[in-house]
Amino acid sequence: MRKKIVLLIISFTVFFAFTTFAQKDSSFHFITQFNYPVSSFTVDNIGALYVITPGNQLKKYDEQGDSVGVFNQVTQYGKLTYVDAENPWKTILFYQNFSTIVLLDKYLNVVTAINLRKQNIFQVRAVTSSYDNNIWLYDEQDNKLKKIDDNGNVLSETVDFRLLFDSVPEPTKIIDRDGFVYLYDPEKGVYIFDYYGSFKSKLPFLNWTNLEVFGKTIYGFDRENVYKYVPPIPDATAYKLPEELKNNTAVKLANHRIYVLKNRKLSVYSLP
Repeated sequence: MRKKIVLLIISFTVFFAFTTFAQKDSSFHFITQFNYPVSSFTVDNIGALYVITPGNQLKKYDEQGDSVGVFNQVTQYGKLTYVDAENPWKTILFYQNFSTIVLLDKYLNVVTAINLRKQNIFQVRAVTSSYDNNIWLYDEQDNKLKKIDDNGNVLSETVDFRLLFDSVPEPTKIIDRDGFVYLYDPEKGVYIFDYYGSFKSKLPFLNWTNLEVFGKTIYGFDRENVYKYVPPIPDATAYKLPEELKNNTAVKLANHRIYVLKNRKLSVYSLP
């Protein structure tokens, strides 16, 4: 009798664990797919979609899917590294190999181009819009997080990171969110600073292909999972990606949705 009870408990536990895991798997609900080919993309915080086509056009679509702008000079400054649309009214085109930032207005008209080399900034891999309509970047030569204006003038900077850390990070992404700046180095983790450049904390999340922040919640991706971290819990919760979302080219969280690029097709799913 006791053995039967034990077996029943074990069976129930396994069933409950499997059901919970399956719920996490099934919590990604398909919303839509865009029917045009996409080489890369990003999304702003009001739902507009920015797409680089195989023909090197930058196209912007509003939340209803209507075209609101086209930029045809994507390759004028060489190979585009990425598009940053954190500020819906000022799109950043970043050309790493040419140390150049091109700023576009909300209709994708050129506002200005910033040659970082003229500001003695030569090694940059990550840029983003700041909360006050300026630009954050990480200067790998000076080992400093810097804020610049639209003319490239340095407005503020942190101390040399070599004074703060035994091993200096090489961030591939910067996020400005709700009073904090997040720098992500996939080999070292997430470094968090306040707007005054003071270091606050480090999180040991490694080998993520992308990082997103909503409020204080951090999301990360690898080829198999999406991770959700809500402080002050000690670790991130992993959700298995459905098979159709694994091994994607790019993935981004925005507006409580997951945008996934795979085989040049862009699909949208609900966020678990």
